Amino acid sequence: MDKKVYVTGIGLISAIGNNVAETLASFNDLKPGVGSLEHIKSRHQGETPVAEVKASNEELAAMAGFTKEYKNTRTALLGVIAAKEAVKSAGITDIKEFRTGIISATSVGGMGTTENLWMDYLNTEKSGEWLKYIESHECGDSTEAIADSIGVKDFLSTISTACSSSANSIMLGARMIKQGLLDRVIVGGTDCLSKFTINGFSTLMILDKEHCKPFDAQRQGLNLGEGAGFIVIESERAAKGKEILCELSGYGNANDAYHQTASSPEGAGAYLAMEKAFKVSGLKPSDISYINAHGTGTQINDLSEGTALDKMFDKKVPMISSTKAFTGHTLGACGGIEAVFSVLAIKHNMVYPNLNHVNQMPEISFTPVKELKKNQKIDHVLSNSFGFGGNTSALIFSRSQLVK
Repeated sequence: MDKKVYVTGIGLISAIGNNVAETLASFNDLKPGVGSLEHIKSRHQGETPVAEVKASNEELAAMAGFTKEYKNTRTALLGVIAAKEAVKSAGITDIKEFRTGIISATSVGGMGTTENLWMDYLNTEKSGEWLKYIESHECGDSTEAIADSIGVKDFLSTISTACSSSANSIMLGARMIKQGLLDRVIVGGTDCLSKFTINGFSTLMILDKEHCKPFDAQRQGLNLGEGAGFIVIESERAAKGKEILCELSGYGNANDAYHQTASSPEGAGAYLAMEKAFKVSGLKPSDISYINAHGTGTQINDLSEGTALDKMFDKKVPMISSTKAFTGHTLGACGGIEAVFSVLAIKHNMVYPNLNHVNQMPEISFTPVKELKKNQKIDHVLSNSFGFGGNTSALIFSRSQLVK
């Protein structure tokens, strides 16, 4: 059984950049991606800020290397772009050299496209576009598109557990490597904005009409976003001789089953997920240098996560921030995008600012980092991703040496 799982490649696209380099520039310039809704015709245009990727589907298709005759949804296009960058970053030239899988996550699947076509389903004169995209409605379509684009054939799987989806895909990939089932896995997730999610979160009354402010006492909700983030994880054998970005040292998942959408007030699931991640890693809470919090900006989530963190760290919480004021909440993709952020924090010894925070939450002991911090010693990063239904996941990324 392989004892270690190494991260050798990263790729992403979000409202703050079409690749890793652009994303780092946005962090350095303190440039968030939250703005007005442009690519979806909705009654929420002009009144609900979102974090859209600054490209049309046609532009995304060109970035993904597809022809004008592409039939991929926005979710798939975002995923292909990020996954291709991750594979290139890992220096993979022969995908068949090792047993390689892909585990991709999503929550909306192709719904961003099919929700605009359903009224034409029974109209034979207009059903052409629907028939073209009907198979893309289900979540696995984007995984197949990504796999085809990078040539993965050994193993494909799709995970959809709401906002913990990508973190769970990363965890499953690591477990498969440790059990000797695969040598290398491209893991992460992709999601696009859709009317369904915008209307759904509006119905839940947890969308902020202004830019979100995670962990602020006056927080009013979240800003939705879109994007994709993937990392390449490899066994010791497959990673030998390569540049190691870091090690995926710990992971854990739990479910408190408290409510269909809300987290438990005491953060029971979050605490259990972090506890499991520490057990796998062999680390102690005091070893963590930085926490990339789930931090959505909603009343319930931030209180739940904050309470769990205070309990886990005995009110000695290390440097912590939520990056969702930059990217918006990208739902099923957030764990993959923030996994890339975690890797970059270790690589560049940096901590991202928790934008828009002004007022201390009285219920928690910690104050998030408010300014970009550089030249920090970041050896271990805890990244949290919490989903609907109480499905909570935690990942730990650790500085590592080259595989001999």
